[in-house]
Amino acid sequence: MISIDLPDFCSVRVLVAGDVMLDRYWHGGADRISPEAPVPVVRVHEEEVRAGGAGNVALNLATLGAHAVLYGLTGDDEAGRSLQRHLEQRRVECRFERHAGCPTITKLRVIGRHQQLIRLDFEDALCGFSQVLPEGFGAALEAADLLILSDYGKGTLSEVQAFIAAARAAGKRVLADPKGRDFRRYYGATLITPNLAEFEAVVGPCRNDAELVERGQALLDECALEALLITRGEKGMTLFERGREARHLAAHAREVFDVTGAGDTVIAVLAAGIAAGMPLEAATHLANVAAGVVVAKLGTATAGIDEIRHALHEEEVIHRGVVAEDDLMTAAAAARGRGETVVFTNGCFDILHAGHVTYLEQASRLGDRLAVAVNVDQTVRDLKGPDRPVNDLARRMTVLAALACVDWVLPFNEPTPERLICRLRPDFLVKGGDNDPDAIPGGRCVRESGGEVRVLSYLENCSTTGLIADIRARDQGEGAA
Repeated sequence: MISIDLPDFCSVRVLVAGDVMLDRYWHGGADRISPEAPVPVVRVHEEEVRAGGAGNVALNLATLGAHAVLYGLTGDDEAGRSLQRHLEQRRVECRFERHAGCPTITKLRVIGRHQQLIRLDFEDALCGFSQVLPEGFGAALEAADLLILSDYGKGTLSEVQAFIAAARAAGKRVLADPKGRDFRRYYGATLITPNLAEFEAVVGPCRNDAELVERGQALLDECALEALLITRGEKGMTLFERGREARHLAAHAREVFDVTGAGDTVIAVLAAGIAAGMPLEAATHLANVAAGVVVAKLGTATAGIDEIRHALHEEEVIHRGVVAEDDLMTAAAAARGRGETVVFTNGCFDILHAGHVTYLEQASRLGDRLAVAVNVDQTVRDLKGPDRPVNDLARRMTVLAALACVDWVLPFNEPTPERLICRLRPDFLVKGGDNDPDAIPGGRCVRESGGEVRVLSYLENCSTTGLIADIRARDQGEGAA
């Protein structure tokens, strides 16, 4: 089960290496068009400095309360000094190597009426560290819980294998935010976190989830990774873990304002969660929620503990209705975290009638949350015959989700929901009719985890088969008349 309890990150120590950048923002009013060209005139009244690239990763860690040590390259210039001051004021330990011939990468954004009007980039290719590994890196690595490599393709990590090898030799996990068209550069990393565009640039376009999963699993093997997390924008994330099925996580942003730096937040929160002892799936869920927080903000941003906690609470409250399997696991874990009990039942629910509703209401009274798994159309045909179902899967789930007594509805395409039940391990497993409690699929898993299996009575003379027979008899009678 996914745990959503926020750990204490104060004891977490993460080493970050990568491309650091200075983000400048000029804010002002844009009330008229220039007479010189068809462009808005912005009267700047506020200047703002933020950390970009690997600096934003470190800042996200510090915002969580973790200790972040940052290695990067800057120019020997005002921009580099400004970036270091900004980070150190926010409790990031900076170990920068200054290069007089390579100016600090700077991105200037002009904002008018909360909209970005233009971005100006000031950058040359970075020179790379003067050593394969920067001075003091080995000692910092020994003191860290894990290493993050934040690669923006600017040159700091041109010798990325040296960093990975050093971390592996020290017994440290390595999380990398990759760039480029060849992810074999990150061979042997623990986990990489490309976005969908970056992933498809390497493996080719994925027409559907099946192709995405197939190519993701192949990439795990090709790069000797333990895990792979693909961020997919409004489609959420897909997590691959060696030896396990891929898991799809829905997006958690209620409003998307600016996706700048969302990947930095994902890898920072993911790393902090792992370093704090969270299981990978739980840390991924936390990173997903944090990403939903930052994309609702303008520009490079971070997600604070209180914001994440609020988002988690909001998610727990609103997460009802038709859900995917992974989302059910998350929602059920949240319910249990509040001390609530989970009830599970399943069926075809073809033509919803009074018997179904009475049964579901009785089931819901056994606990606090009711999950209903629904047979897909093919298994209904297998069970009921070729002329069933009358209503397709989408319609059946929509009607069930509208019932006040039902919290979550999801499909299952196996002959029985035993695998799903054993993964969910509800507090109560409920079936209706004359089922033998000892023979109900999934019952053993429920009992082993301390749950109960209950059989409830159906209303007499109330069934979908009977309704269909009555309708046909009436049609035939009307036809004969």
